[in-house]
Amino acid sequence: GEKSWIYSFDPETKQQSAQWTPVGGTPPPNKLRRERSVAKQMVAVFVAKTGHLATVPLVQQRTVTGNWYANVCLPQASPKDSSSGILLHHDNAPAHKVAEFLAGMRIQELGHPPFSRDLAPCDFFVFPQIKRRMRGIRYGSPGAAVEAFIQHVEKVPASDWSSCFSKWFKRMKICIESAGEYFEKM
Repeated sequence: GEKSWIYSFDPETKQQSAQWTPVGGTPPPNKLRRERSVAKQMVAVFVAKTGHLATVPLVQQRTVTGNWYANVCLPQASPKDSSSGILLHHDNAPAHKVAEFLAGMRIQELGHPPFSRDLAPCDFFVFPQIKRRMRGIRYGSPGAAVEAFIQHVEKVPASDWSSCFSKWFKRMKICIESAGEYFEKM
């Protein structure tokens, strides 16, 4: 599971707002620098090779706690039939309460090197791809932005999820071969 802020408005990147103009033609229009909205909501996103499992918004609090993660997020993200157990990849060490919940649910954790921030599927695939689609659109509230995020995630084709997880295993192999050192631009 990975956490990220979802904003009511996130401006387009410079690259997204670029326009082609004919050589010697009129100059491109001036662009106003728009700021990211202060209205935002934290979500925890859980995905599998088969697709989106859950997106859980952080409601009525501003801080992620072990209690919220163990009692709200993980039950929503856990498959109903986990008799064979599942693997969970975190990008940081979970709180004691979370570790107890995971052990009780037969969920095995995968380790994560401390300085390899773009190793998790949400960091290199889900968040960049979905947030890129949402840039430049104003949502009426953080909740509406989260709903749009969920709709976009649920539209990702099964082949893209499979490809994402294949890339994840390649990234992990490179990370193991480099003894956990951080590397950019994979």
